[in-house]
Amino acid sequence: IPKEISCQERRICLTPDAVASLTLHGHRILMEAGAGLSSSYCDREYSEAGAEITTDTKKVLSCPLLLKVEPLTIEEIEHIAINAVIISAIQIKTREKEYFQALMKKKATALAFEFIKDEDGSYPAVKSLSEIAGTASILIAAELMINNHAGKGLLFGNISGVPPTDVVIIGAGTVGEYAAKTALGIGATVKVFDNSITKLRRLQNNVKHNIFTSTIHPKTLLKALRRCDVAIGAMHGKERCPIVVSETMVEHMKRGAVIVDVSIDTGGCFETSEVTSHEKPTLIKNNVIHYCVPNIPSRYSKTASLSISNIITPYLIEVGDDGGIEESIRSNVGLRNGVYLYHGILTSKTIGEWFGLNDSDINLFVF
Repeated sequence: IPKEISCQERRICLTPDAVASLTLHGHRILMEAGAGLSSSYCDREYSEAGAEITTDTKKVLSCPLLLKVEPLTIEEIEHIAINAVIISAIQIKTREKEYFQALMKKKATALAFEFIKDEDGSYPAVKSLSEIAGTASILIAAELMINNHAGKGLLFGNISGVPPTDVVIIGAGTVGEYAAKTALGIGATVKVFDNSITKLRRLQNNVKHNIFTSTIHPKTLLKALRRCDVAIGAMHGKERCPIVVSETMVEHMKRGAVIVDVSIDTGGCFETSEVTSHEKPTLIKNNVIHYCVPNIPSRYSKTASLSISNIITPYLIEVGDDGGIEESIRSNVGLRNGVYLYHGILTSKTIGEWFGLNDSDINLFVF
């Protein structure tokens, strides 16, 4: 487990408890010193759990199996072993063609968190991080509303004699659902917009609360945005997220209203959204506060690390029990779905089309 070097990344793939579980199963774990500090885990906790700690980055990168949250950099790929196995996020929108070509030269086998499927056909890592992002979007909005300089000094919730906070959520997926649950729990009134009636119906059933739901009609949406205190962008597209809220609509919003655009990692669904960072998370446009940090779960690094660790640890134990990654890929269809490089051969059609690379079906190599 190498240390994350991206300035925005504070998570780690395995918690000390997960390391203890893996070492009990006979695995040897080598960690770079300080890898867990940004998730509030010290080297001593990992050492006591059975991990070996080293300050030698090259030694860590030369391990046969690498675990990382962010994708490897080109510089890191230079130091990995031939035929190495890499399990990390891929974040396809931020990759360059050279990344895949560098891994191909090393004949690496690479798996992406985002592509791994559960028994029910869902994507557990994506769903789990979406739950965090949805819940966090409301907590972030609550913080921004308090600010007397930019916000309105309002308490998020429902206090006797005071009108409740009005929240508009655009998108009825997992992010939208958890944002709605959190807002309702604090006492806000919630309106959810999505063009899928099925998603709206599922959200309404899951939140177990009668809330306003609507397909996206510009007039209805504008009316809701004019009245709201908080707007959450939770739309996701296959490529770029569709822009649902125009700048003109934002101009009609209340002074000091808050926009949290969770969709910013795929372009954002508000026309006025611009990517911000954890260091400078907000910008003000048309007197509306915009929070547009792409990696919201990293803000809650310990919770996100626990979540990732819980998902990945059972797979690692399974790999050990099966006798290696080859056998696990062969027997576990969900894990096989996560493979985008197999011994240097690109096996993802999506990546092949996106970057103009030749790809092959993994089922031709795995029997």
